[in-house]
Amino acid sequence: MNKPDNRSDMTKTLAHLNGLEQMKLAFGTSGSRPPIGETLDFNLESVAEGKTVFVGYPSEKHMNPIGSIHGGYAATLLDSALGCSIHTTLEPGERYTTVDLNVKYLRAMQPGMGKVTCTGKVVHKGRKIATAEARLVGEDGKIYAHGSTTCIIL
Repeated sequence: MNKPDNRSDMTKTLAHLNGLEQMKLAFGTSGSRPPIGETLDFNLESVAEGKTVFVGYPSEKHMNPIGSIHGGYAATLLDSALGCSIHTTLEPGERYTTVDLNVKYLRAMQPGMGKVTCTGKVVHKGRKIATAEARLVGEDGKIYAHGSTTCIIL
């Protein structure tokens, strides 16, 4: 006996929604987050058309061998905020994929530094190309990294 495929039901539901509606449905009010959010301890805090805010909590489990938080942690938060901000601008049936991700590291994050906030904002969305910028800021108000992305609209 075959189990029903909940993923295909969800795909059909999502196909009729715009990107902002998809984001709100995916993250809902239940505090759900994708597996990468579980692994790296970050959440979507807010979502609006063309803007997303993620918060993370860098800790010892995110350290590199030299004792600071691995750069991939910042890059993942930036990539999430950038891509999801573009996702909020999609029309029903549109999809996207990242063409490039540019990250600039300004200072090292340390375990126990507290919450970091990553805000992504769409700069431009055309018929085929979208761009966005994001900043990763600590509780101390300092920018730890910033980045940009170009995505192709499919």
